[in-house]
Amino acid sequence: MSDSQQPRTTRKRPMKLSTSVILMVSAVIIPLLLVVHLLYFFQISDATRDGLEDKAMAVARTLADSPQVQAALLQPPQTYQIQPLAEAIRKRNDLLFVVITNMDGIRYSHPNKDAIGHHYIGSDINTALVGNENVSVNHGVLGEAVRVYTPVYDSQHQQIGVVAIGISLDKVKAQINHSRWSIIWTVLFGALISAIGIWCLVRMLKRILFGLEPYEISTLFEQRQAMLQSIKEGVIAVDDQAHVNLINQTARQLLRDTSTADAPLPGHINDSQPLIAKLREVLRTGKPLRDQEITLNGRVLLSNTVPVRSNNTIIGAICTFRDKTEVSQLMQRLSGMVNYVDALRERSHEFMNKLHVILGLLHMKSYERLEEYILSTANNYQAEIGSLQLKIKSPVIVGFLLGKINRAHDAGLRLTLAEDCLMPDNDNEDQVAVLITVLGNLIENAFDALQGQPEGEVSVLLHYQEGWLSCEVSDDGPGIAPENVQAIFEKGFSSKGSERGVGLFLAKQQAENLGGSISVESEPGVYTQFYVQLPWDGKRMST
Repeated sequence: MSDSQQPRTTRKRPMKLSTSVILMVSAVIIPLLLVVHLLYFFQISDATRDGLEDKAMAVARTLADSPQVQAALLQPPQTYQIQPLAEAIRKRNDLLFVVITNMDGIRYSHPNKDAIGHHYIGSDINTALVGNENVSVNHGVLGEAVRVYTPVYDSQHQQIGVVAIGISLDKVKAQINHSRWSIIWTVLFGALISAIGIWCLVRMLKRILFGLEPYEISTLFEQRQAMLQSIKEGVIAVDDQAHVNLINQTARQLLRDTSTADAPLPGHINDSQPLIAKLREVLRTGKPLRDQEITLNGRVLLSNTVPVRSNNTIIGAICTFRDKTEVSQLMQRLSGMVNYVDALRERSHEFMNKLHVILGLLHMKSYERLEEYILSTANNYQAEIGSLQLKIKSPVIVGFLLGKINRAHDAGLRLTLAEDCLMPDNDNEDQVAVLITVLGNLIENAFDALQGQPEGEVSVLLHYQEGWLSCEVSDDGPGIAPENVQAIFEKGFSSKGSERGVGLFLAKQQAENLGGSISVESEPGVYTQFYVQLPWDGKRMST
């Protein structure tokens, strides 16, 4: 491997959904269980110790209230009247010791019978000797223990002794440890329930996400957004309540939405707009509407609206649409090419006919007549085709005009090109398409105006100067009424009946979109003349 080569980096595979959910939920549940365990651990330790102390205190108070104990404390310790009772209670309650002393601290009972009559060991009994109950932890001859003290009173409420009960500290710890096992089982049960919950959550999320991983969903979303923004058609999607939840940049532009592509999508478009009307109709009927024409903001849109179904239920609708002007431009461009081809085909047939005439005259050896015929044909070509090609350098426009000239001839009319016409060729297809659209509509309107008028004439002037092409189309027809002059460029206006009034509207719209202009002058019964100015990227004309 050369030094200039860079090592290929492998993209780290994103984490799966199940792994992500398990880690995230575990990161919450495990610390929570640990915190609960610690809190419960300390609480249960204190609760267990308090319970044992309360139990010992209850036994001590019971002995202190016993008449037998009170009477025995008035006798010498060697009478051993308290020892049997104390030992029975000690064994029954599993206590370390039950010791009863008089006010001098002399023992009247003890697990070791030899200790009876001796002084109690431990200064923590002093609090009880002055009439106060006490709990402490101390180390005696029997080991370390939790000690509980309560005073003993006679019938005159005079203190006569103390009851001391001891619980082995090892027993307290064993009891606490035994209680802690419940915490462990609680934690394990909580972990089991959490694992089952996580498993159910992952399965539910997988079902909602159609088995896709999060990174797969994000990739699909990015691809869908890129596709939506790259297509030339406008796309609007709505839910079952006709609220917009998807709209691409082309749709925003066609709807003259000034918001950016990164802005939040609108909740709904104005209900009066025909697009929403179409979407609502599809949501209501469930039937698609195809190739529908919609007029919106002065534009003619071609739309297709279809319902979106899930499990045979309509959950929304999608409308795709595009500006019909583009389609019209393509049709006009195709029309210009077809006219050019038709003109060439017609001329080729005419040329073949002339060749047959020439061949016949040669067979007849009528050379003088042949000479006259050839000269006449050459002059006609020079006058019609040759002069047209000398003035108009664009073969597309030449073919277009030839087609219109032939159409005028078939209709009994005349289409003439002004002597001072001058137009260079142009590689800008948009400008050529607009010129064909404008001239086509103006010439056809002139033909319509001259119907029923014999020897009617349409005149065309094309003149190029300093990047602009001036066009004039005039006819000697009936003209335009003064009150209609300003309205003829409006969409839908026509004096020729319904479903008309689109041609001049498109001609004006395309001319102005290109940066040009179109106007008209007319005198009823005399003439009508249209003036067009278009930018023209003309080539240098050869002489």
